[in-house]
Amino acid sequence: MDGKPAGSRKNFGMHQGSGILSTRQRKLAWLGFLLAALQAPVSAWLVADESWLFSLCVALMVATVIIADDAARRRPADATSD
Repeated sequence: MDGKPAGSRKNFGMHQGSGILSTRQRKLAWLGFLLAALQAPVSAWLVADESWLFSLCVALMVATVIIADDAARRRPADATSD
């Protein structure tokens, strides 16, 4: 319409890079994070041993993957990783 590419109005001329997760995988990662993060305090309250720490570690690992995916999505498409 105004001579600019369609995507330039939304992200100011920078094409965003693709993440390491697909949209479906990203939604499942968020679901897994929430379930593991909610399960840890519940199991800590119900169980006498420290097995709830495993749920906490899983939640932290999934959160790390989600953060890495966010960083990859926010990087411009033409940027190289060093």
